[in-house]
Amino acid sequence: MGQFLTTMSASNTYPPPCVMGSESIMSKKAHGTSAVPVQKNLRWSVDQDTADRICNFNRHYAEYSGYFRRVQPFLDEANGLPADEEITFYDSNTGKPLFYAPRGRTMEQFLNESRNHGWPSFRDAEVNWDYVRVLPNGETVSVDGTHLGHNLPDGKGSRYCINLVCVAGRPDGECGAEEKK
Repeated sequence: MGQFLTTMSASNTYPPPCVMGSESIMSKKAHGTSAVPVQKNLRWSVDQDTADRICNFNRHYAEYSGYFRRVQPFLDEANGLPADEEITFYDSNTGKPLFYAPRGRTMEQFLNESRNHGWPSFRDAEVNWDYVRVLPNGETVSVDGTHLGHNLPDGKGSRYCINLVCVAGRPDGECGAEEKK
């Protein structure tokens, strides 16, 4: 994936509903590209150090391919979800809701596509455009400067390959100030 990312044009635009963002979103802040570190009590027992490094001190790299497949609490939640429900994926720094899955497909389809590509793979209908932006090089970020992953379009349209550690936060308000330190 690294080679692919280096060959991507820096001037891409993606079709709606994608909301483009500017490079200024990822400017240096108090904690890397974010004002705050990752939450201390991330969901699914994901690795906090990996999350902090990828979310806040990284622009190009990712958790290893297939990482999410080894996070049993996440798989248990996904596989146990009733057919008419979805999982909300929250920013690991701020707790803002970023993605909802599955939408317009089944959980089995979401997980199969994610397995095929190595990372949780979201489609346009599953993105909360109030808080997610795509930079011209495809980097997908939160409006608060959290690196999330990349938009790697395929024949079906935009496909957001997102690091599970970056969307394992707890809802804003469920984390006390002490836990966010």
